[in-house]
Amino acid sequence: MPSRSSSRPATPHIDKLDFDTHRRPPTSHDSLHSSGPSGHLLRDDESFFSNIVDGVIERDRRQMRRHVLKYASFASAILSCLCAGSITAYSLYGPLFLKHLSYSQFQVNAVSTTAELALYLPVPLFGYLCDRYNPRPLSLGAGILFGAGYLLAALTYRAGPPGSEGGWPFAVMVVAFVGVGMGTSSMYVSAVTTCAKNFGRGKHKGLALALPIAAFGVSGMWQSQVGSHFFAQKEDERNGDVDVFRYFLFLAGLLFAVGLVGAVALRVVGEEEMINDAVDELERDGLLEDSTYLQRSLLHPGENPNGNGYGTLSPHHQDAEASSLASKPHDSDSAVKKTTLLNTETRIFLTDPTMWLFTAGFFLITGPSEAFINNLGTIIHTLYPPSASIPPSNSPATNVSIFALTSTLARLLTGTLSDLLAPTTTTTLSAAGATKKPFTVSRMTFLLTFALLFSLGQLLLAATAIQSHPSLFPLVSALFGLGYGAIFSLSPIIVSVVWGVQNFGTNWGIMSVTPAAGAAIWGAVYSVVYQAGVQRSQILVGDEEEEQMCYGVGCYRSTFWAMVVASWVAVGLWLWAWRRWRARDIAV
Repeated sequence: MPSRSSSRPATPHIDKLDFDTHRRPPTSHDSLHSSGPSGHLLRDDESFFSNIVDGVIERDRRQMRRHVLKYASFASAILSCLCAGSITAYSLYGPLFLKHLSYSQFQVNAVSTTAELALYLPVPLFGYLCDRYNPRPLSLGAGILFGAGYLLAALTYRAGPPGSEGGWPFAVMVVAFVGVGMGTSSMYVSAVTTCAKNFGRGKHKGLALALPIAAFGVSGMWQSQVGSHFFAQKEDERNGDVDVFRYFLFLAGLLFAVGLVGAVALRVVGEEEMINDAVDELERDGLLEDSTYLQRSLLHPGENPNGNGYGTLSPHHQDAEASSLASKPHDSDSAVKKTTLLNTETRIFLTDPTMWLFTAGFFLITGPSEAFINNLGTIIHTLYPPSASIPPSNSPATNVSIFALTSTLARLLTGTLSDLLAPTTTTTLSAAGATKKPFTVSRMTFLLTFALLFSLGQLLLAATAIQSHPSLFPLVSALFGLGYGAIFSLSPIIVSVVWGVQNFGTNWGIMSVTPAAGAAIWGAVYSVVYQAGVQRSQILVGDEEEEQMCYGVGCYRSTFWAMVVASWVAVGLWLWAWRRWRARDIAV
């Protein structure tokens, strides 16, 4: 009797399911497939999951590399800003130009003024280049400008007075400090723009911008200390004068090296992704409807941006076009798309009425602050009779330190708090599934508060309260420092929030020119009022030693009343711009 097993039909082993008779021919890889019991993975499954694991590992590796590059760039930006503000130590060696080079006071001021003009005027150009290309060439150029400028200044100083044997002309020193000024703005713009683009879309954008800006503010302080302690004149160290030749050589080498570091380390991470996101946003807003290139390149990558439309070319022309486009690298499409986007962003920025409101307020409030810094020493002298001595606790050096420290504190404080408390848009809250609206404080609230503190310092001077109590002048310096630091910390953050980070260098560069114009205007106003006070003092005193000195509230009162009014007008303009931003649902 046949067994039960023999009565069953033979069931062949199924190694694979053949749904397609035209499947690929068997390969040697098929012999490796498992035919084990049910529940064991086949080799195809193992390969599939292995590819997934490899993909995850490669993704994590790319993400880690992005993080390393981003934070290495941030560290390089901090280093650049920590060294770039060397021009702020000009008072350390400026008087020695009078003594060693026999320059007049006008020539000494001409050198510093030229350096300031070279610092502020090229900022829009440097910002434009930083946006269109990348920060690294700008940092390299800064290192070359710094190195050549300070080296030329050192050789000019060692050569002696212009009229002496071997002395170099005064114009050579001016040219040297043109290089120093341009190097300062180039290194500063490359560093700050890198931080804005790498962190401008994250939750720590405020701190990421506040730290390099604060580092720039303290750079002159530590460099002046290094100069006075490590580069003091050997022939007479008791007078505290710096050996200018060796100090300039030190700055030339240091800043050239920092520029080289930035040329390697400053990188904008994920720029193509940032550009694509910005293009999508502008297209959704209908701001790129006239851009033929972007409409075609985004939908059909590789299509000729100069074409006249679909189906308008003959087959011969289409084949020729396809072959020519195939030979073009993909980078050319990305470059044209980036240029088109940045040009559109610049047009949007310049035609936005709120930009002009915000920039006008920035001009009105930064000009008085720059004029205060430049004339702080003469203001203090007006508080004391010419025959009286100024106590060390209220000396210009003490008040400059107070101003610098409070300014740095305000930059760090506002940058950190604005990150923690800044509001987000309603769309962002809905996407996050937030059920309860968090407590928020707008960056504009911080900005307006510190602007009012800034105007309070002006008001104390204008109302003659400080004239009656000169010992309270450090309070004025602290109020000016708090306002100055907060304004220069929050303003670039607000620019990046309202108008985006992809064109930040150009946008912030345009606004950064206004402090130079404001300083020139308000410096002239202060000089006119002060000189009128000098004339009154000359008539009343009649002493030849005191006729060029001004004492009393008449030397500055009208100037600071005008500054108070300008600051309050700036607050009004910022309130107007903020109201329009809120109407557009821009969370500042």
